[in-house]
Amino acid sequence: MNTVAAALADPVRLGLVGAGRIGTSHATLLARHVPGAKLLAVADPQPGAAQALADSLGCRALTDPAELFADPGIEAVVITAASPAHAELVTAAATAGKAVFCEKPMGLTVDEIDRGISAARATGVPLQVGFNRRFAADFAAAHQLITEGAIGTPQLMRSLTRDPGLANPAAVPPWTIFTQTLIHDFDTLLWLNPGATPVTVHATADALVAPEFKDAGLLDTAVVVIRFDNGAIAVAEASFAAAYGYDVRGEVFGSAGMVTMGETARSALVHYTAAGQHADTIRGDVELFRDAYTAEFVEFTNAVREGRTPTVTGEDARRALIVALACIESVKTATPADVDKVDAR
Repeated sequence: MNTVAAALADPVRLGLVGAGRIGTSHATLLARHVPGAKLLAVADPQPGAAQALADSLGCRALTDPAELFADPGIEAVVITAASPAHAELVTAAATAGKAVFCEKPMGLTVDEIDRGISAARATGVPLQVGFNRRFAADFAAAHQLITEGAIGTPQLMRSLTRDPGLANPAAVPPWTIFTQTLIHDFDTLLWLNPGATPVTVHATADALVAPEFKDAGLLDTAVVVIRFDNGAIAVAEASFAAAYGYDVRGEVFGSAGMVTMGETARSALVHYTAAGQHADTIRGDVELFRDAYTAEFVEFTNAVREGRTPTVTGEDARRALIVALACIESVKTATPADVDKVDAR
């Protein structure tokens, strides 16, 4: 029996916590596009949120995630709630014996992540974190080439995230640019430099998009330089307002070659007129990473069905968060931060 047939014959029974923007997208993918996933329930404490989503997908609506965790008919949980709630939900779900997929960040402190890892280990359930770039076709191909030695030893690396707009600057918690945005780039750089360990981090950040909110703690633009123990120098950058759309790209230059990843164009179509040329650009993460989101859920449900460790784990979330915390330390002190000292706290 092939993988798809096995998945369809033995679907993983799922519940989802968090019916917001990304939760709605993930629930829709799970219900309609992931072979072998069976979405049974959506939980969200906001009045009406779970019901509206559940009605559209033909599943149950709950207001208390604890009901979902206690349901013996649900074997795995997808967590897409607000970031500050992730750690508690991961620990509770894993303690209840549910396999867990958690959107990034898995936690906002190392202790929070460690508790989730320990809970999953104690009950023997798979724990996967939503670092979607690992499942994008171009990033995955680049990683394969790097691990095969096709570009030699990585020397210069780059990863960037430019969001298409900042709708409500007042709602952005302090340090979000590191813990919730660049966390993707940190994981990407760690993954694309296999076997290497980050040594120092030097971060610079400011409020260039909405400077009037800087005194409230907003940082909407950042550049980070990471030095690795294999000599590689990596740059990660982020902005909360790219006028031209959603921009995610990567590059790894090595001793024997280079790979580049990411494309902002919606398709290969280019429109030529007397005024020049024009190409439509992608405007959001759900559009850009639709296939990657689907692929990461296929990996999660396969790991649950097969009783194995997923390819993206809580330990990966821990490593990326440590880099993010080092960035915060660097910005506070206006000096490079030693990553191992952050990890030791």
